Amino acid sequence: MIRLYSYLAIGLTAALLGGLGYMVLSGQGQTDLAQCRSTSISGGAGSIGGPFELVDHTGRTVTDADFADRPVLIYFGYTFCPDVCPLDTARNAQAVDLLSERGYDVTPVFVSVDHARDTQEALAEFVRFMHPDMVGLTGTEAQIRDAARAYRVYFSVHDAEDDFYLIDHSTFSYFMLPGHGFVDIVRRDQSPEQVADTLACFIDNA
Repeated sequence: MIRLYSYLAIGLTAALLGGLGYMVLSGQGQTDLAQCRSTSISGGAGSIGGPFELVDHTGRTVTDADFADRPVLIYFGYTFCPDVCPLDTARNAQAVDLLSERGYDVTPVFVSVDHARDTQEALAEFVRFMHPDMVGLTGTEAQIRDAARAYRVYFSVHDAEDDFYLIDHSTFSYFMLPGHGFVDIVRRDQSPEQVADTLACFIDNA
């Protein structure tokens, strides 16, 4: 009977230590990523990102699963944007090039919030100008709103009296990592070098 209690005690201790080890390792992973994070995210990182179905600049239907195997830097904007979108997208492209020079492979993605004007042809021309590896995504109004909602992106189309209407939208970029999903927001005031350093930190500690 004493021997049985001894075995039970040993088993319980091993189980507790194993669980503690798992908690430590899991917590360590979160801590490693937390040291790279430059922003405080309301609701936590898990509240951003989700399934979507859109069409890329080559006409192919894609979903979030098509990007789950690589680091991705996502920006929501529109090709007719007069100032903010080109600057932000060019900054992201520069950051991706800086990362490439260091041996990191990050895919830049541009999601249009302008389903009416951003045709496949318009997107193809825009992303080709911005970066050779950039992927442009568009879709129906409902598809775009679903994707924006998943990433908590705000956008509002001004009254479209002619072809030169503007669209108000949030200007964050979103960094996604395989096995983690969304990990951080990139702000407009961050330079290409700062973005590259932040993304490299996440990749190294993932």
